[in-house]
Amino acid sequence: MSARRDPQGRRRSIIEAAAALITESGAASLTHRGVAARARVPLGATTYYFATLDDLSTAALHQMAQDTDDALRELAGQIADSRGRPEAVAALIHDYLRDGDQVRADAELYLAGVHRPDLRPLTLRWFEGLVRILAEHTTPRAARALALYVDGAMLHALTHDEPLDPDELVFAVTSLMGGPATTDTEH
Repeated sequence: MSARRDPQGRRRSIIEAAAALITESGAASLTHRGVAARARVPLGATTYYFATLDDLSTAALHQMAQDTDDALRELAGQIADSRGRPEAVAALIHDYLRDGDQVRADAELYLAGVHRPDLRPLTLRWFEGLVRILAEHTTPRAARALALYVDGAMLHALTHDEPLDPDELVFAVTSLMGGPATTDTEH
């Protein structure tokens, strides 16, 4: 079915293109022209569905938050399958931190919440969801501390172009979840 006959599909393509561009270059660089080119639709289509860039950006950020919710559901299942073992949790965190697109998307959601308080609930979905998942395998306080650590590790991955060393993650996750930490060989 052509995009003309599928207005919802066209709208969805525009939102997905905007989300991809926000992830790649940041919300500040979003333009109707860039989104139209990415979605392979006429420029007028983007302004037909989204009169302002703010409307388009908001729709894209909502889609990105939904993608985060989907990723959290998957993560919850993986952590449950591992029975919440700290080594497995650390490996899953490492996998997340290696996914540059997801990390950038989550960072853009954080920035959106900083700049636009009306979007703060979208921003908090990742953190609060992660705390809920982790709290099923450790204390609520430890879950919160670990989620805060993951936020910091996310910033580290963004600024260093690579995640923390897996052994460091195991040490930190084990320590924060209240298990016996491996011996630190650095003096």
